[in-house]
Amino acid sequence: MNKMKKIMVLLMGVVLPSLLLAQNTNISNGFVFDGEPYLAINPNNPQHMVVAWMGFKMSNQIVIKTKVSFNGGQTWSVANFAPHTNPAYGSADPSLAFDAAGNVFLCYIDYDVLIDSGSVYIRKSIDGGLNWGAPTEVINAHSDAGKYPIDRPWISIDNSGGSYSGNIYITTMPPRVFGYLPPPYHPYFIRSVDGGNSFEPWMFLDNTGWLAGNYIPLPMPTNTVTNNGIFHAAYPSWVNSQHVYPQYILASSSDGGNTLNYKSIINLSGNVAFNDSLAKKGYLLRSNPNNPDHLIFILLLNNYGDGDVFFMESFNSGNAWSGLTRVNDDPIGNNRMQDLIWADFDLDGDLIVTWRDRRNAPDSTYTTSSEIWGAFRHKDSLNFAPNFLISDTQASYDTILASAGNDFMCVKFRHDTINAVWGDTRSGRLNIYFQRISFDGTTVSIQQISSEIIPYLKVNPNPSSDFINVEAKGIKNISLFDSFGKVIFQINNPITKDEMTLNIKEFPSGNYILRVLSENGIQTRKIIKN
Repeated sequence: MNKMKKIMVLLMGVVLPSLLLAQNTNISNGFVFDGEPYLAINPNNPQHMVVAWMGFKMSNQIVIKTKVSFNGGQTWSVANFAPHTNPAYGSADPSLAFDAAGNVFLCYIDYDVLIDSGSVYIRKSIDGGLNWGAPTEVINAHSDAGKYPIDRPWISIDNSGGSYSGNIYITTMPPRVFGYLPPPYHPYFIRSVDGGNSFEPWMFLDNTGWLAGNYIPLPMPTNTVTNNGIFHAAYPSWVNSQHVYPQYILASSSDGGNTLNYKSIINLSGNVAFNDSLAKKGYLLRSNPNNPDHLIFILLLNNYGDGDVFFMESFNSGNAWSGLTRVNDDPIGNNRMQDLIWADFDLDGDLIVTWRDRRNAPDSTYTTSSEIWGAFRHKDSLNFAPNFLISDTQASYDTILASAGNDFMCVKFRHDTINAVWGDTRSGRLNIYFQRISFDGTTVSIQQISSEIIPYLKVNPNPSSDFINVEAKGIKNISLFDSFGKVIFQINNPITKDEMTLNIKEFPSGNYILRVLSENGIQTRKIIKN
């Protein structure tokens, strides 16, 4: 579609904020916990997307759950999960990537701090994410003795069609959950040259003269691969002999990871780091699929007295970087923090930057209500259009968000359509929400593209001591689970009904999980027996 250029970008400032947003879709519907979502889109089919997140599974602690949509998010598959490599383990930190052939790879941690063990793994799916193959170990907790290099792995795949196409790159860092670790601290780099069947020995991503140093215990690298096959990763550093101020460093490889070269992105001279202990202070590096020399870097800074989203870019592969641009356009110095940043390029070079926003919150703290906002920049403009809302509800703060990494978001931008997933506590528990917003090049409008049907389910009374009435459209199966995940009662309905009554008089008092399969899908409820 032929796009109107700069004048249309200016018009977006008038149109975007005034449009009514459709309802966000809860795609996880977990009854205990869902966190840290990640979204990937098939490069050969923009309607095919996979989402992964951390979710609770009875008798399995926290597992990595996944769902698949083949129609642009209109409907989603039943949730699948990656089994633990050890029954005592828990899982965390999922990320996803497609290769050029349409295979999808799931990268995550499976570990247990109590038994001092764990690894980063990947699993491959050859059916679009519906099923996952056996795990392949990427790096072990004891690979670098005493450093446990298995926190926050990110996956990137070279889909350039060049000499190193198909290479899989993983970056990691030391963790925060294994207790105090002595310096020095390093980011880590691991690659596979055989499509994920095996991984070569790990190496430090940093190097002499470009070390992460002793002062930053979590030097998280963020990576990307350009459309001509160059690997880039950014990480923080603070070594006085390298630079008196903290800085962000860019590590790059044009030979498939065989050698790395380094450049400085920015130092914090004249800039103020954002130090709130609860805020999710991540930073992100991305490459333009329409221009391999074009890189962007987004980060949080406190230059105006509160956490703001700042943007930098390079048009020569990271050799030189622009100055800082403040992306969120709420009043400067209004004492409202932003965090949880993400960004993505469309295939033609349009750009979206998103974050968790508190401009409409009642106070200045992290522990207040929030929304998800975004800013769009047309490929032919140097300026962002005015900010717009992505979420449709101001979500109240919940204490679960204070735990490391539980809240997270991920955004993919394809064919003028923003696909966003994030952790949200609007329901009184942490769930994963999905929103799809289309930028029409002629009318420049925001609209929701059909979302998943959320099954209707009504259960009352609850709590109850004797009978429970269940209402749903076309009930096919009802199962009741005890607190250990054991099925203690089940009804398979040969003739579907919209209403059924369950007798729970004989069950001991306590908490149960009711699962109902209806015409519209599966829904669960927590049941309390008096």
